[in-house]
Formats: sequence, structure tokens, C-alpha cells
Amino acid sequence: MAEGLRIDRDPRRPSMMHLLADGVVQATIDLDDPSYLDAEYMQRIAYLVDAMAEPKRPLRVLHLGAGGLALARYAAATRPGSYQQAVETNEALVALVRAEAPLPRGVKVKIRHTDAREAVESAPEASYELIITDVYAEARVPAHVTSTEFLAAARRVLRPGGHYAVNLCDGGQMRFLKPALAAMGAVWPHVAVMAEPAVLRGRRFGNVVAVAADVELPVAALRRRCAGAAFPCRLLEGAELRDYIGGAVAATDATAIQSPPPPRSLRSF
Repeated sequence: MAEGLRIDRDPRRPSMMHLLADGVVQATIDLDDPSYLDAEYMQRIAYLVDAMAEPKRPLRVLHLGAGGLALARYAAATRPGSYQQAVETNEALVALVRAEAPLPRGVKVKIRHTDAREAVESAPEASYELIITDVYAEARVPAHVTSTEFLAAARRVLRPGGHYAVNLCDGGQMRFLKPALAAMGAVWPHVAVMAEPAVLRGRRFGNVVAVAADVELPVAALRRRCAGAAFPCRLLEGAELRDYIGGAVAATDATAIQSPPPPRSLRSF
């Protein structure tokens, strides 16, 4: 097992397992209920999974970053028969998840051990309906998965009407987040962001989920889910999102930076 990587079983709920890397919770999995998502950012990505197509219709999903395969489990439970592929560079992580938190019987997720960008650039055109990017290296989002060049490659891989979702994180002056969002706006005509107000204002470090498509996003459904969540969050889109991004220049391969490190006191995000 890689140093600092482990799965802990929840003593209060034996079916629930926590994937940790260097003491920070990366994912929570309920073996009895694959539709359960503990992380708020994953719940927000799930809002899109639920709203982007009619209920229970299978999807073709590419997960960039496998983690505990929590979102793959969710998609399989809510959209049975979905074709899913996950890309993960950390082979020890995948082996640990397979050994201690295996996928439910009948659920298949093809896993490739390669870099997320290499996977996207080599994928056939129009081969997926949904791409979920949740890529971290030492708790930071790598620069090369936020640039306009990477996002253009991702759009090429999506089918017409397909959707893109990404988990980003930032705090303070948002020097990482705003250029990353500007890059998404440069590639797709429709972009929306879901996050807690304190995070958007830079008062607290945290996750920001951004979604994009070449068709109208299901904004009304997403907004309802955000407002009704246990911890409500805001949804920004259209003119409001453009005002938020302000004069930030779209991140490119030449200018993109990695996200800042999380505060040392943060045990999950």
C-alpha cells in the first residue's frame, strides 16, 4: 500500500468506508447503498447526473480520477447499464479500493492507469455523454487539466449535447479558480458553477463544482437542488457568472497554474 493511503471502516456504520490519503478524507463509500454520497461536491456533480437525461437512462461516462469510485457507483445505481471508464494514475489506490471496497456485483467500470490528459487526447471523438474531472495530485488540481487546450480536447470527446463536470478548489483571491472558469467559458457556450457563498467570496477554502455543455444546462433543476441541500449553495451562470469571473484571462497551457494547497487544518474537502 502506498504510504499515507488507507481505508477506514466507520465504527457507527460498518458498511461505510472512508478513503484517506495522508490523513485527509478523499471519499466516503457506503457498500450497502452505492447511491449515497457524503461529500458535498460529489452531491453537486450528482445533481447534473440526475438532471442531464431522463431518469434511469444509461449514460456513457468518463471519470478522470477514480478515487473510491463513489460517483461511478452512484451512476451505476441510478442509471443501471451505464458504460463507465475511470482513469487513475495511482495503481495502489485502485488496488486498495478493489480489495477493501469492491464494486457491487454486476457493476463494471473499466479502469485505465494513465494521465487524465493523455486519456482525453487519445479517446475517440464523440465517445462519451459525460466527463467528470476530479483530478488531484498531493491535494492540488494540476494545471494541465484546466487549460483551454485540455478542455477543447474534452469537448471533442463528448457527444453533441454531452456534459462536462469538474471539481475545483480555491480560496482567497481566486487566482486559480477564475482563469479556470474563464477557460471553460472560452470552450463551451454554457457554463454554471455551484459552491457555497463563503467559498465563492474567497472567505473560506473549499470546493467549486463547474459544469458545461454545448446545449442549455438544466439550470432550474440544479438551482432547486442547490437551494434544497442540507448545506445550501449558490449557482452562478450567464451574466452573473461572467461578472464573477470579471477580467480573468482564460487559462492556457502557457499560463495555467495548479490550485493552492488546502489549509493544514482541513481534514476533508
